[in-house]
Amino acid sequence: VALAFATEGAAVMVCDIDAVAGNETVELVRAAGGKAAFQQCDVSKNSDVEALVQSTTREFGSLDYACNVAGIHNEFRESIEEADEDTWDSIIATNLKGVFLCMKYEARAMLAQGRGVIVNMASVAGLLAEPGCYAYVASKHGIVGLTKTAAHDLAKKGIRVNAVCPAAVETPALMRSPEEFLEALRDETPVGRLGKPEEIAAAVLWLCSDSAGYVTGSALVIDGGVTTV
Repeated sequence: VALAFATEGAAVMVCDIDAVAGNETVELVRAAGGKAAFQQCDVSKNSDVEALVQSTTREFGSLDYACNVAGIHNEFRESIEEADEDTWDSIIATNLKGVFLCMKYEARAMLAQGRGVIVNMASVAGLLAEPGCYAYVASKHGIVGLTKTAAHDLAKKGIRVNAVCPAAVETPALMRSPEEFLEALRDETPVGRLGKPEEIAAAVLWLCSDSAGYVTGSALVIDGGVTTV
């Protein structure tokens, strides 16, 4: 997403709890001829998110587009009767509270300038069940609900809010999975392959463009046909 926006001429503020990974993204953007800066941030912490948005507007003058991507997944599938409370708290804090806090401060900045677009990274798990992943599914369903509510409340104030709902995508985290698990995911996907990061980024870019000016409150499914069955 950062590279896609930079390619279109946007200055990008990269946020990550992992400074090494965040600065690596900045270098990729700069190597592609784009402009980027990095700020370390734990999206589950109010003060970190507030400081992130403030530094973005200070660095670049405005916050025109925001994509809230940070998220974590269950390491193992659990039964509801054995589900771990610490896992629940950690996933909900990052995936759901993190999006709430980001939207809160992003909306403040955008309201001050009278315009802006927010895109939240949900999942097909925000529309369907994912067996054994209670916290993750709850967080992603919650993101879809937050998106729709914010879109309604901000629609007349110049701010659009949408979500994207990908199925399995070839991210570094997923590709560390055992090959038999990845092959099962491919088999379960009607198009027979996993999604590519660039395909998700292209959808985010479109949602932020003037071409999507009539789109707000949507949960755009990008799933290779997973939700057709």
